[in-house]
Amino acid sequence: MRILIAPDKFKGSLTAAEAAAAIAEGALRVYPDAVATQFPIADGGEGTLEAAVAAGYEERLNAVVGPILAPLGAAWAIRKDDAGKVTAVIETAQASGLAEMEPTPDNALRAHSYGCGQLIAAALEAGATEIVLGLGGSAMSDGGSGALRALGLKPLDSAGNVVPLGGGSLADVVSLDATGLDPRLSATTFRIAVDVRNPLYGPTGAAHVFSPQKGADDDAVELLDAGLRNWASVLREATGRDVNVAGAGAAGGFPASFLAFTDATLEGGFALVAGLTGLAGELAGADLVITGEGSMDSQSLTGKAPIALADAARERGIPVIVVAGRILVTLEDLTGHGVVAAAQLLDVAPSPEDAIANAGKYLTWATTQVLEGA
Repeated sequence: MRILIAPDKFKGSLTAAEAAAAIAEGALRVYPDAVATQFPIADGGEGTLEAAVAAGYEERLNAVVGPILAPLGAAWAIRKDDAGKVTAVIETAQASGLAEMEPTPDNALRAHSYGCGQLIAAALEAGATEIVLGLGGSAMSDGGSGALRALGLKPLDSAGNVVPLGGGSLADVVSLDATGLDPRLSATTFRIAVDVRNPLYGPTGAAHVFSPQKGADDDAVELLDAGLRNWASVLREATGRDVNVAGAGAAGGFPASFLAFTDATLEGGFALVAGLTGLAGELAGADLVITGEGSMDSQSLTGKAPIALADAARERGIPVIVVAGRILVTLEDLTGHGVVAAAQLLDVAPSPEDAIANAGKYLTWATTQVLEGA
């Protein structure tokens, strides 16, 4: 039997790679002669870098400016394929992540994506001709302006001064000096993983929907939304491109600047990561798929990585088993996606706290139990 073990992360407990190892241990207790392939997956947000590294990309580390100026080390990955194409994978959460910032109204206005731009510059220096940007877990609401500033763009106010970093300053931008913008950007393919449909600004835009999670109060939300609206206007005047499109509101509007100044494309996160990592080839040879994540809920059913994988397996007639930290949807919901059995850590752990603290142990146990009963 060939078992493809392909979970997403168990947020707060296990990385996707750690989850895969725990599931594999449980599966091999039941099927000791099986070939169990561990293949961490992601949907384009946090965990994308880990999935790329697990698939053979070379991990690198650069010192960058964090979301509120404190320096930090940020990882990214790169690989050259047989045809000579060099692809880099960068996560916004690595350089400009919410985990690096206390979520307060002041910080929500100050946070920026400059460090992400530094990682892009490092990738260009390393010869990357294709850059994949995984969005998620971001601290900023700056429309990607900080990233382009790290690459040479100067946003100017009415006096001709460069405005401070952060989304709170975007309302003061009246013009752009792009003379120093890195010319390699125009020759680079940017593929941006986006699984939300929010526009850049407005009632369903980046500021109103996502910035409260980053510490913004009502006043900060309005300031950030006004700034993103103005940023879209300035970008349109400079490039002729309308960036207030579906998906541009992801990661604090990060895609907007790249939609304006590069030929970036917005792509579904799971499909993008699956293509990068060669998941389709692994799936083609599987007799059984085991997947999972920390919380299997209604949002999971909208195309998050485990369910997207289950759908792909169902199309090939491969049965799927789900093992999750908790399952908040019905078995009927899962059956519609080709899932034949499911288990949660809360079935075997004495408490939610214990399930989180000892997730690896309980994930192994739950996997064994669900396979024995399947």
